[in-house]
Amino acid sequence: MTATPRRAGRRPGTSQTRQLILDTARRHFAELGYDRTTLRGIATAAEVDVALVSHFFSGKQRLFAEAAALPYDPAVVLSRLLAGPREEIGRRLADQVLDLIEAPASRGRLIALIRAAASEEGAAQLIRERINRELLVPLAAGLGSPDAPLRAALTGSQVVGLVMARHIVGIDPLPGTGREQLAAAVAPTLQRYLTGPLDDV
Repeated sequence: MTATPRRAGRRPGTSQTRQLILDTARRHFAELGYDRTTLRGIATAAEVDVALVSHFFSGKQRLFAEAAALPYDPAVVLSRLLAGPREEIGRRLADQVLDLIEAPASRGRLIALIRAAASEEGAAQLIRERINRELLVPLAAGLGSPDAPLRAALTGSQVVGLVMARHIVGIDPLPGTGREQLAAAVAPTLQRYLTGPLDDV
């Protein structure tokens, strides 16, 4: 019996292919930012037809929305942060942030989120809503602090600024500064934003 020859063509649309496209998109958003990332570039790097990318994700905004999933479980992180003494929340948060941005598995996704937020307002809004709604506002509220939304925004600005300066812009000497020194330096600011007075001059 003669075997039927295998048909050439694009990669079959399996769940593995969908994940491959998503992983490739995360790398492109991290390396290029939102504006310079294209569906065609993602398709080429993933070795699939660009129509398959559109089939799975409809367009770049939908693809980014899925690629921008936070690289941690907000409920687990929130529970861990609120479990310790209130007066040490700044250091716990600093440690958590640095653990995430120093780990290869999550660093790329965080950088992708911040690069995209810096270049596209729709991406920035999506990221702000996720981080604030799922983590920072509940954190400030869980500490019993007044003005939780303002405190969350200030805390987020510190975290995003640190990631930008250390891993994207590369402001010396931050890229080479040790983790413990960085955590000790930013912890007091995070502590004040989350629990301290905001109107001191």
